[in-house]
Amino acid sequence: MVVILQKNAAESQVENVVKHLESFGFQINISVGAERTIIGAIGVKPNFDTRNISVLDGVEEVYRVTTPYKLAGRSFQEHNTVIKIKDVEIGGSHVAMMSGPCSVESEEQIFKLAKVVADSGAKILRGGAFKPRTSPYAFQGLGEEGLKLMRAAADQYNLLVITEVMQIEQIELIYKYSDIFQVGARNMQNFSLLKELGKIDKTIMLKRGIAATIEEWLMSAEYILAGGNKDVILCERGIRTFENATRNTFDLSAIPVIHKKSHLPIIADPSHATGLRDQVPPMARAAVAAGADGFMIEIHHDPEAALSDGPQALLPSTYLKLMEECRLIAQAIGRTL
Repeated sequence: MVVILQKNAAESQVENVVKHLESFGFQINISVGAERTIIGAIGVKPNFDTRNISVLDGVEEVYRVTTPYKLAGRSFQEHNTVIKIKDVEIGGSHVAMMSGPCSVESEEQIFKLAKVVADSGAKILRGGAFKPRTSPYAFQGLGEEGLKLMRAAADQYNLLVITEVMQIEQIELIYKYSDIFQVGARNMQNFSLLKELGKIDKTIMLKRGIAATIEEWLMSAEYILAGGNKDVILCERGIRTFENATRNTFDLSAIPVIHKKSHLPIIADPSHATGLRDQVPPMARAAVAAGADGFMIEIHHDPEAALSDGPQALLPSTYLKLMEECRLIAQAIGRTL
């Protein structure tokens, strides 16, 4: 249920509405806009009479939300969420760029690629220290050593760090080294993990599951939001279909659909979506044109020797050219990169 307060409602009126909602057993989330305050009342109460709230002083309108995702939906918050981490904005007019290797492999590798990322104008260094791999015999990442190397490289070039968390036990460790937690496709519906991430004060990027509908994806985001963490980014990384010409099917239409249904920023990951480096640049360009709030690109100075996902990693020269192309597209639609 959503309660819209009158323009410039007094703080005492807001407190009174919250008190009444809590007395009926609702969980409360408040969104304060430039002129109005909106209260989200979370709870399954099919027989609740909304007139109990609509008659209170300061209330303009009360209505039920039909979508199962309350906090992630536009009905709760009309304006776009803009996440600010230090001097980086995600979700505003600027298209945020996240790039780096699939896995942190060595000090030489991550420092070399961090410089490429900084030279491109991007502000966020990506890299995996813990890697979920289909085969138990594949490279699983360097663990804490990888986190230390990535943090050191990012600090040298004034970059933020995004890295993947795979289980609850890793949260405390990763928290020390990262600025953004990435939840991979395999963990999109790991609800225990999502609940714990809802308790922390760092940004969470939630990748779409390999066979998830948009509603299921938003419901997973709801777990994090309901825990109190409002800084959630969605990431479209392709879904599994019957097509096998690419690693996944890149659902570009998810970008405008998310913008219509949700206030959360959405970025695109054409590297995992296609799985082949020659297809990454055109899909990255298309994502910017479709209105993505950012995109994530895998790069490697020697892809053939990469310990994970070499076939989809761009060479630095190709990546730098792509960034210039995407800047032109962003400018054409009134954004910056």
